[in-house]
Amino acid sequence: MKIDNLVFKNDPPGFQKAESVDSEVTELTEQLEALFHPESVAVVGVPRGMKTGKLFLLALLDMGFPGPIYPVHPRAEEIDGLRAYPSVSAIPGPVDLAIVLVPHNGALSVIRQCAAKGVKGAVLFTAGYKETGTDEGRALEEELVDVARSSGMRLIGPNCMGLYCPKTGLSFFPQLSKEPGPVGIISHSGSLTNILGRMASQKGIRFSKVVSLGNECDLTSADFLMYLGRDPETRLIGAYLEGIKNGPLFFKALRNASLTKPVILWKLGMTREGGRAAASHTGALSGSGDIWEGVVRQGGAVPVVGFEAWVDAMMGFALLTSRLGDRMAIISGPGGLAVSAAEACGSAGLRMAELSSKTRSSLAGIVPPTGTSLRNPVDVGLTASLDMDIYIQSARTIAADPGVDAVVVVGIGLTPETNLLYTESMIRAREDFQKPFVMVSIPGFEPGFARTFCQAGVPFFETAERAMTTYSMVRRYQLWRKHMEDC
Repeated sequence: MKIDNLVFKNDPPGFQKAESVDSEVTELTEQLEALFHPESVAVVGVPRGMKTGKLFLLALLDMGFPGPIYPVHPRAEEIDGLRAYPSVSAIPGPVDLAIVLVPHNGALSVIRQCAAKGVKGAVLFTAGYKETGTDEGRALEEELVDVARSSGMRLIGPNCMGLYCPKTGLSFFPQLSKEPGPVGIISHSGSLTNILGRMASQKGIRFSKVVSLGNECDLTSADFLMYLGRDPETRLIGAYLEGIKNGPLFFKALRNASLTKPVILWKLGMTREGGRAAASHTGALSGSGDIWEGVVRQGGAVPVVGFEAWVDAMMGFALLTSRLGDRMAIISGPGGLAVSAAEACGSAGLRMAELSSKTRSSLAGIVPPTGTSLRNPVDVGLTASLDMDIYIQSARTIAADPGVDAVVVVGIGLTPETNLLYTESMIRAREDFQKPFVMVSIPGFEPGFARTFCQAGVPFFETAERAMTTYSMVRRYQLWRKHMEDC
């Protein structure tokens, strides 16, 4: 894949500003709107027993999809209480979206039936196409696209999980959150979208629309990036990408989206080993690391490496407020963690706030005099784990200081009762002072309270390093966005 022409000193040829709307983008938006808002779904090739394909039907039932669901099976009359049909053609009503689970050598016949019936889009779960590296696999994939395009139908996949949209009742895995939110996801990995969907609520992350792309025989990451960039229900976008099919189109979509909302990109295939794995996974082609850095820099993306950093970034962008400052105040029980948090602050390009004399004087009446420090970072000592009021009053005193932009608290109680008091009090302090609070774990902290923080809009991190890195990442994007708006 040639993407060398992506690095431009100025805007690339044909580049259009975020506010420009052409007929192609409008048509694409309408097509994807129809896929995310189907009135009926056919699940083609759904098994009667508990096999992998059954999960798609169970997911729709679990999510409470409000429209007709049509199981398609050549011999079954009923599956899980729903009337089954022998083929797509036999379904009496219209079908907006088809989820195709049949083996790869049977998918073409199904797509032909879908095209004849006027299905608007199909999710191809089946593997065995381009990612096999064979001429036969590529030819089958191309034929699927030809049939779909002849009828105006759009394809997602093959080798993918498809769509998850809580608001409309779409899901590709049971027990995903039914509560919609502001985060849109584009992913070449279906398993990662499942994992993220199941654990995201613990981090306070809720989704607007999620797509697992697979091989991208038709619709691509650039198409969904263009769509989500204009989607009013999506405030930030997370993307896991293994390759880019159309470099200039992707750059245009990225730049336009980034001018309105953060795009958090985790790009794989940057090494020889990763590129080989990506090719066998989804048939993706990797590109030059230097070129990719140029794309990210000029496109305004927020780059991350690794699943933890990806989730941290989405949590930070979802929960932290706008117009973040860089003057950080740190409160910690363990002294060593206080020092490491200060080190992380500097490494992330943030500043330690200068506490006022009034603040230090007030802290002197709260914090024990021995084994502690009233300078920033404020070391409240181990006694604070026994007496939660030390943590609580210290945090409130520091949050009241006009020279402090954000409060970072590294703490824990010794009992479930003290942890509950700690959690509720810190959440209340954030609300009272309307300043960002960033919570950092001490090993042994009860995980359930971390979830309580995040669901209340207070980000919770396992380490100070991850906390400071994420906070700084959010702030840098906010500054870049303001600069672009002022230009």
